Amino acid sequence: MEGSVGASVERERIGGCQMGGSVRISAEEAKSEWRDQTEVDEEIPVARIIDQKVYAGRTTAAVVLACVVAASGGFVFGYVLEISGGVASMDDFLKKFFPAVYVQKRAAHTNHYCKYDNQVLQAFISTLLIAGLISTVVIAPITRRQGRRAAMIAGGASTLAGSILSASAQNLPMLFIGRILLGFGVGITIQSTNIYMAEMAPAELRGGLHITYTMALNYGVLISASVNYGTSKIKPWGWRLSFGLTAVPAIILIVGLLLLPDTPNSLIERGYLKEGRAVLERMRGVSEVDVEFEDLVEASRRSMQVKHPFLNILQRTRRPQILVALLFPVFEMMTGANVLLLYAPVFFRTLGFGSSSSLYSTIFLKILPLLGMKVSICRIDRWGRRWPLIVGGFIMLICQVSIGFILGFEFIGTRELSKSWSIVVVLLMCIFAGAYACSWGSLARLISSEVLPLEIRSAGMSMSTFVSLLFSFALSQSFLSIFCHMRYGTFFFFGGWVVIMTIFSYFFLPETSIVPIELMTKVWENHPIWSKFVEDKNMISINKDVKNEV
Repeated sequence: MEGSVGASVERERIGGCQMGGSVRISAEEAKSEWRDQTEVDEEIPVARIIDQKVYAGRTTAAVVLACVVAASGGFVFGYVLEISGGVASMDDFLKKFFPAVYVQKRAAHTNHYCKYDNQVLQAFISTLLIAGLISTVVIAPITRRQGRRAAMIAGGASTLAGSILSASAQNLPMLFIGRILLGFGVGITIQSTNIYMAEMAPAELRGGLHITYTMALNYGVLISASVNYGTSKIKPWGWRLSFGLTAVPAIILIVGLLLLPDTPNSLIERGYLKEGRAVLERMRGVSEVDVEFEDLVEASRRSMQVKHPFLNILQRTRRPQILVALLFPVFEMMTGANVLLLYAPVFFRTLGFGSSSSLYSTIFLKILPLLGMKVSICRIDRWGRRWPLIVGGFIMLICQVSIGFILGFEFIGTRELSKSWSIVVVLLMCIFAGAYACSWGSLARLISSEVLPLEIRSAGMSMSTFVSLLFSFALSQSFLSIFCHMRYGTFFFFGGWVVIMTIFSYFFLPETSIVPIELMTKVWENHPIWSKFVEDKNMISINKDVKNEV
């Protein structure tokens, strides 16, 4: 354990939101504390050894800046995702590209639930996601061989090109090509940004810093909703401005990334050990980074031994990690939050809100997730991962069931929802959005990115992003049809999924907060269920030797 502690170490003070400052302890104090803790147990758990492998460093402006710039990729995704839902509710846009929908929604005899039920309109919105889905397969080798930073720059460039083409569209083919470029951009950005932030952030602050991505995503959603509210009053080309402004965050992302280095993990994995250590020292603010650097080199060595990472994922010891990495984006999609927020303007128009009122209500709906994100940033590394998911799932379930009953009894046929019940539905959706932001909205991507070992991280995140966009595409393409046929039962459908994912989190998700990402495999070895798959016989032998030495 001498080499694991080092000459001296610094521990971060992570209480509340204090991300600065550190408490310095000597090597002897750290070693003595570890011995005191291990003497009380008959067996020495691996997790306790992990806890005592303290990395030197402090929170620096460099690591915060790197994570904030990378998080702007979330802003791009949020803006691109939300802008289409608002534009789809604008009459000028519908008359130019989807005249059948414009006529259908104005027909007096049309059932409220089915006003926007049109496959071409849904294809316009979901094309973004299917393009992003395809991009995740293409970008995986680039992320590994060229680095995380290069992949994010490519994503920003594709988004910029897509925004220009969408804003200048004169016909449906031109509009769809623009959406495809936007989809490639956000797909690449999602996959590479999550890896970049997980590798840059120190273990004890990884949760809080990573949530800035989701918070930026929600800011993108809020800003795009506000933009749509303003451009809806500009006749007849306001929708073009909505699409064109996508270029602004894309340019900011590209410029910011040109000023930032790649992650130490990526540099070391590609053979740039000197540059990787220099970045690590800069990010941690100290030169004594031997312990963390050695772990990164060892993780890179194991990674280089894997010639076919997609095949390596199929190994028995990788099944728990990849299962969680794939299931959690599915669970996030099946909360229904993404499609409900995506189609919020359309949903409120369905309930009888006017065009401006629906967009205004959408803006109000986007504010609650931002407040939830701020709470999560401050507390997530103290609360952990599991309990926010469980409590958040319970609150979301109550809101979904309540909305389902209200619509089932009060919103029938062509009769509009009364003003008082409309206010109740909006409030319930806001509470739902806030609970989602504090739980699944904040943590699903974080958990998927942090549970994967380095040797399969790029391939695993590509698969995770692929599955996320696949389910998002399926829901986006079918949501209006589901809403038309299932009506109020739509909320019970998503509520059932929330029950399933909450139970899964309670029984099958290990606690991963404040664990160094290079040592995450050891957490699975201590889980009562997953240990049967990832049990490391060599580590068991090491533990016995350590115990005898103590």
